[in-house]
Amino acid sequence: MASARLPLQALLAAVMIQTAAAAETVPLPQPKPDTGMHTDKPIENQLPQPATTAEPAPLPSADNINPDRFGAKPADAAYGAFQRGLYKTAYNLALVRAQNGDPAAQTLVAEILSRGLGVPLNAAEAAKWYALAAEQGVPESQFQYALMLLDGRYVKKDEKEAYALMQAAAEAGNRLAQFNFAQMLVQQDPGDAGWSKAVSYYERAAATGLADAQYAMSQIYANGVGGKTRDDAHARRLLAQAARQNYDTAQIDLAAWMIEGRGGARDLKSAFGWTKQAAEGGNVAAENRLAKLYMEGIGVDPDLVLAAAWYIVARRAGLIDPQMDDFLQGLSDDQTKQALQKANRLP
Repeated sequence: MASARLPLQALLAAVMIQTAAAAETVPLPQPKPDTGMHTDKPIENQLPQPATTAEPAPLPSADNINPDRFGAKPADAAYGAFQRGLYKTAYNLALVRAQNGDPAAQTLVAEILSRGLGVPLNAAEAAKWYALAAEQGVPESQFQYALMLLDGRYVKKDEKEAYALMQAAAEAGNRLAQFNFAQMLVQQDPGDAGWSKAVSYYERAAATGLADAQYAMSQIYANGVGGKTRDDAHARRLLAQAARQNYDTAQIDLAAWMIEGRGGARDLKSAFGWTKQAAEGGNVAAENRLAKLYMEGIGVDPDLVLAAAWYIVARRAGLIDPQMDDFLQGLSDDQTKQALQKANRLP
């Protein structure tokens, strides 16, 4: 559960991004002369929507497991077994120590149970161990138990305790807690006071390389909220940082900014590349935008067949764009046939 985020219902409508299946009828931004001045209006406040906790986290590997998450030392035998994928062994080694009050072992047992690694998945039992370790100040357990308290499926829902635990984990340096605590602060106070309180937590999480937080900070600088002066150049750099981590919303926004010349020089070729990367990753809005780039020849040679193919992919996913529907109707029978064939081979 290391990649868990706040559940959807805990977020403000103001910070939700559009779902992939939402209709996108806004035309692409057009290249404009660089006058040295930016007269475009700030985009609406759009902070990233954290993933739900319903999907299981990826299995751990020796490269991405940090023993500090469990309050353990690298030489710890249970942690070592966990790192090597010997989950049942890790569970058996940690359980005895957990029962004797070791908070690192309690956290490890909870992690294994919550994900069903080598043992039957038991989120309710995991919650008990997370709670015990959280009481002893393990930031990872404080964060995970806070999520469970907000969710209310495996323990009684308690937003007040969740707030306190999330804050404690954030102050201790857990970057996911920092991001989610910032979201909670904005939820409590959607005004500038809430943003001002949240900014320091977003900043700390962004400094660790968390893409969600980098994107959040890009929107804060793009809109000049939370005590920050609007700074399009800084916002664009943050978008680029998140985009390089395959954060698809940042890739789409960065591409739009590059087409407009916002926050830096116009770069149509790179804009096309970022849009294509997001589209190939399965972002439906990006698939539709990529279709328009091919149709209008922005950053790439015009290709009506590929434009149609990408729109067909987006439409199959539920996105409807009247402009692109009209475009499809205007194709020849041969072009339509080619587009369908290409669409069937696209990601």
